[in-house]
Amino acid sequence: MNTLVIVLIAAVCLFGAYVLYGRWLANKWGIDPAAKTPAVVHEDGRDYVPTNGWTVFAHQFSSIAGAGPVTGAIQAAAFGWLPVLLWVLMGGIFFGAVTDFGALYASVKNDGKSMGMLIEKYIGKTGRKLFLLFCWLFCGIVIAAFADMVAGTFNAFGADGAMVEAAKTNGAAGMVSIMFMVFAVIFGLLQKKFSFSGWKESVVSIVFIVLSFVIGANLPLILGKAAWSYITFVYIFFAAVLPMWLLKQPRDHMTTFMFVAMIVGAVVGLLVAHPTMNLPVFTGFTNEKLGTMFPILFVTVACGAVSGFHSLVSSGTSSKTVENEKDMLKVGYGAMILESLLAVLALCVAGAAAAADGTPAAGTPFQIFSRGVAGFFEMFGVPAYAATVFMTMCVSALALTSLDAVARIGRMSFQELFSVDDMEHAEGWRKLFCNVYFSTFITLVFGFILTKIGYANIWPLFGSANQLLSALVLATLCVFLKVTGRSNKMLFPPLIIMLCVTFTALVQRLIAMVKAISTAASVTIPAGETTWGAVFIANGLQLILAVLLIVLGLNIVFHSFSAYKKAEHNSEANV
Repeated sequence: MNTLVIVLIAAVCLFGAYVLYGRWLANKWGIDPAAKTPAVVHEDGRDYVPTNGWTVFAHQFSSIAGAGPVTGAIQAAAFGWLPVLLWVLMGGIFFGAVTDFGALYASVKNDGKSMGMLIEKYIGKTGRKLFLLFCWLFCGIVIAAFADMVAGTFNAFGADGAMVEAAKTNGAAGMVSIMFMVFAVIFGLLQKKFSFSGWKESVVSIVFIVLSFVIGANLPLILGKAAWSYITFVYIFFAAVLPMWLLKQPRDHMTTFMFVAMIVGAVVGLLVAHPTMNLPVFTGFTNEKLGTMFPILFVTVACGAVSGFHSLVSSGTSSKTVENEKDMLKVGYGAMILESLLAVLALCVAGAAAAADGTPAAGTPFQIFSRGVAGFFEMFGVPAYAATVFMTMCVSALALTSLDAVARIGRMSFQELFSVDDMEHAEGWRKLFCNVYFSTFITLVFGFILTKIGYANIWPLFGSANQLLSALVLATLCVFLKVTGRSNKMLFPPLIIMLCVTFTALVQRLIAMVKAISTAASVTIPAGETTWGAVFIANGLQLILAVLLIVLGLNIVFHSFSAYKKAEHNSEANV
């Protein structure tokens, strides 16, 4: 099948969903443009900052458009491109966008409260503690997976210590990323002083983007994976503690222009070249490497269809910057719709890169996508080096923008886990744990330890935990909509399906890790020892995390359903 046809079908479906279903939800739940948002009421210059709707959209999209839509869609194509396409469209429209929009809506209607605080209000304090612990563990997993991915992308050396062929390109992309961070701070300071908006803000963004690429392309930073890992963690530390306007928002604004250029390049490339979708339509319900299509397909394609992480962004940062309720539709629902389109584009690029007999292209999903889109840019006369640097930067930025968001959310989750109503008279240890810098440090140390497991090993656990998080958020939203007299029936199907998917996937993952450790313990190597120790290092921590996630998830589900049964319909109709 022609990839252009697939993209056009997806674009029509997604745009139609935004115009029809998205607006129907907004009307059903109620949007009040005259209402004062939390950003306006609680403006503090750090977290609560009234911001233009399109800037918030840029923040939301760049934060949620991480590795998931590219990695998940291409990996899951092992089952065939049709199941992936159907799940991205159905999941994005009726699962993901609804969850993201609902989380943003509930937070804005509750003084910008995070999802953890919303759970305390509607589920109870025990539910809140359990959820915040689950959330913090999940943030650690995300930090580990994405940080390892970024460091690996910029790495200039192979396992043998020799410089790899793409060392200059990787180093250039890394330097571009560093310049992005520097110019983001300058941009934030300029924005604070002169209050740029509209085309002026866009011009400043583009100028800084061009300067970043010029400097990065001519001054590549050739470093190993360990050095890039340290740089990444230093960056996300500052991103987590600095005011939103100083680093996070301006960087997101700049990054969005890159993402748009990447998406446009992919669309135009597919439009002009319109290559054939070489991947098979359907390969069967079982894959030798991945396992069974249920539940693996639904947890592998995470961010492109539905993602619990998105709701943390919606309620953790975006809800505190929305200056008018009318912006919630494009920020909450629209950003997810655009991400679903990105997943479809990634699928089509991978399909075009595959051999005529259906054999997938070699390399990681990011490498396949990067090479494919870079090839499209070369068709239009862009030099190969420039195109490759740009795409390497783009795919790493997908992870970096999620990293700085999740570091901030992880810090806030840790603080909320130990906070009490009267912090002024709280114990000294509790004040320490709620300190911005200490909580950020502990969160990042946990994430750094998990990086030792490796991106490839931790990704399956990330997918399962991510989707379980979305189910827990949907359960909370059901209670919120019930007590505020709003319709919640549209949430029941995705809630039930995601609960079944995620618990099945986590149990399967747990069993697989137990088998791996058990098998390793029984295998003897020539020295007379076993491989148990090495395998346990790779699987043991994941096993512990999987058990914790299952226990926490079951507890939160129990408390959620109990709260839902006890909740009185329309008891908070004024919210």
